[in-house]
Amino acid sequence: MGRADGGSRPRLTARAGKSATLPSRAAAALLSLALWACAPPPAQTPVATPPPEEPPAAEPLRLAHAGIGPVDRVVVHKAERRLYLMRAGRVLAWVPVSLGREPVGPKRQRGDLRTPEGEYVLDWRQPSSRFHRAIHISYPGAEDLAQAFARDVDAGGDIFIHGTPDPVLLDRDWTNGCIAVANPDIDIIWDVVPDGTPITILP
Repeated sequence: MGRADGGSRPRLTARAGKSATLPSRAAAALLSLALWACAPPPAQTPVATPPPEEPPAAEPLRLAHAGIGPVDRVVVHKAERRLYLMRAGRVLAWVPVSLGREPVGPKRQRGDLRTPEGEYVLDWRQPSSRFHRAIHISYPGAEDLAQAFARDVDAGGDIFIHGTPDPVLLDRDWTNGCIAVANPDIDIIWDVVPDGTPITILP
């Protein structure tokens, strides 16, 4: 028997040559899902990292003396007029220096008033001298002797790190080839630099 409204339950059918269509809300949801899956991930904002802290600059020797301990190398940079105390490749402290009265170039012979350049050793010391205290530099080395012999000259010697008889001399290069420092500085160097310590003297 037929329904009271005179019709039967409607059914979803496909028209000839066409497929059945989905409801519009479901289609929109599927399209959004497909577009989301294909989209590239959002760019991440990089987190700013602070730059590494720079090591503190080495201080002048008298300021850094407390707890400095023994050093394993001394480096003199003639152009900078500085002597650096080092341990394990790190500068611990520095001190201003005066050089020979002819400061440019390596020492070549006795009387040229130049400070040597190269690799040497601080090999012995004088606890008292007319320059307060003095630590001997092992100039001349083998190369120094060879070049002097080739030119038939005396290579010279008696090169020290030492104090000064007058502080005003530290404002200029005044020695015969030695490396001069203030008396309070040679006192500290004396304490922290053992015999046998290598010294590098740079131009």
